[in-house]
Amino acid sequence: MKKFPRTSIAVTLVATAGLLAGPALAGSSGYGSEAKAEKAAMTEAAVQMDVVDTAIAADDFNTLVAAVQAAGLVETLKGEGPFTVFAPTDAAFAALPEGALDGLLADTEALAGVLTYHVVPGKVMAADIGGKVTEAATVQGANVTIDATGETPTINGATIVTTDVETSNGVIHIIDAVILPPKH
Repeated sequence: MKKFPRTSIAVTLVATAGLLAGPALAGSSGYGSEAKAEKAAMTEAAVQMDVVDTAIAADDFNTLVAAVQAAGLVETLKGEGPFTVFAPTDAAFAALPEGALDGLLADTEALAGVLTYHVVPGKVMAADIGGKVTEAATVQGANVTIDATGETPTINGATIVTTDVETSNGVIHIIDAVILPPKH
């Protein structure tokens, strides 16, 4: 079964939790049993964050978080789930044609449609797709195509740069482009 690369988002979340936890861990130079227990507790806390809080803590999803807020989807994505979110980075939003993001932010219905096109109901881990091409129905209603047959997995042509960022209510897969639903 093919394994996909993972980046240091969990480390980022643990480091963020460490800053909030104070100097006890940040100042510890060794990994005694007390430091190991504290690190384990912070790692567990990071996994206990929901999709929205995980995106906020990662600090590479400021545009996505602002769009989710503008579309009124925060409470939904903080809900029970589970959700699989294909999360475009800030750079992915910056790569949209000039004026496209402003147009979406001005039309909350269209914005909600684009954002929910990035969400699949249920928790779909990379291992669930490994080595296959599959379609998945999104919350928006249209299907996306996930291709895990090559060296780098894609969703509708966008590269999935990080997989399996687990949250308390689902999983995030980080993508390098904003995917747009088909026009009806």
